[in-house]
Amino acid sequence: MKKILHWLDENLEEFILVIFLIAMTLIMGIQVFCRYVLGMSLSWSEELTRYLFIWCGFLSVSYCSKKCLSIKIEQFVAIFPRRGKAIFKVVNHTFELIFFIYMIPFAYSYMMSSVHSGQLSPACGIPMYYVQAAPLVSFV
Repeated sequence: MKKILHWLDENLEEFILVIFLIAMTLIMGIQVFCRYVLGMSLSWSEELTRYLFIWCGFLSVSYCSKKCLSIKIEQFVAIFPRRGKAIFKVVNHTFELIFFIYMIPFAYSYMMSSVHSGQLSPACGIPMYYVQAAPLVSFV
């Protein structure tokens, strides 16, 4: 059990990102086949692919933060000695943490507004709070 939990801790985001990428590729491939070979198109494929893409974007933020990959100028960081790189890493993670904590109330408020409105996605009929709650869960 401990081994499974360790694997999940290390690889869950990457695994989900790969599954989502495969799903997006298959859904769009089926859509192209249906449209050009069968002469009919699927009403839900574009919407579901869009949501998978959005979820991938938010999960990749979590994954990159965990793997210490972020937007920074590598040449600038490379000129620092080892101690300077460590300080830069701490400062970078501190700013990320402050930003994410700052964004939590806004994200929660936005999600709760869609819960109260009862809005559904047009083609799939998915409640929009499912779409909006998935990125919030990825940061926890």
